[in-house]
Amino acid sequence: MKRVPPHAYFLVSAVFHYLGPAFAVLLFTRVDVLGVAWLRIASAAVIFAVWRRPWRVWRFLDRSTRWLLIAWGAVLALMNSCFYLAIDRLPRGTVAAVEFLPVIALAALGTRTGRNAAALLLAVAGVYLLSDVRLVAEPLGFVFAAANAVLFALYIVLGHRVAQVRGIDGLALAMLIASVVAAPIGFGDALPAFGSLWTVLAAVGVGVSSSVIPYVCDQLAMARLSRGTYALMVALLPATATVIGVLVLAQVPTAFEIVGVALVVAGVAVHRDQREYADAR
Repeated sequence: MKRVPPHAYFLVSAVFHYLGPAFAVLLFTRVDVLGVAWLRIASAAVIFAVWRRPWRVWRFLDRSTRWLLIAWGAVLALMNSCFYLAIDRLPRGTVAAVEFLPVIALAALGTRTGRNAAALLLAVAGVYLLSDVRLVAEPLGFVFAAANAVLFALYIVLGHRVAQVRGIDGLALAMLIASVVAAPIGFGDALPAFGSLWTVLAAVGVGVSSSVIPYVCDQLAMARLSRGTYALMVALLPATATVIGVLVLAQVPTAFEIVGVALVVAGVAVHRDQREYADAR
């Protein structure tokens, strides 16, 4: 695992960050939005339970770590629900732009050098060019998008702490907690899915592609990257969406999108993790 650069794990997470919701949108025609959100969380929780059996770890945790995992599980439940409610009402580019705003603050807090400040400016400029922000008449959509953005920042803060102490086992426990927290919100809406085997299998696919693969990769990346560096790399998400559009959907990017991808990549390339500075001393 350590032979793989942490940035590679993040790139895998970034790809599935956009592929997963694309699959989820296909389920919206059969299951209500909150039902899809719960199915995603619950299917991922089942997979983690079979894979890691995280309940064996719980009894060995101290009180502070238990509360950390409970808090992270609640954030996962609410974040996923708000995200789906937002993309059901707003264009994906608008949700992505709003989502990035509090992450900028996290990246700025991790900036300690002029080089990293320049990297942050490049990334922000790139995201601005890549984000298709449309002021549509959906005030409730913006409320959910803003809530998702705050929760995404909390996901990074709490997830980074979990990565330092419990890693993937902590993620597995948090996902089980998330499935319980989200049940009152989405279980009722998810019931129609159980009438079709294909719908259930599709929901499991969403759980794997949206929660299992990207969240595991996030934990592997967070364990070796500072929080500020990880927050900056989130700027790669819109760039990844553009590249996926070219490779999978044959969507030709505009000149602004090409420049935006170049700026984001340049920002990530220029940035240097604080741990690298410490190792160089």
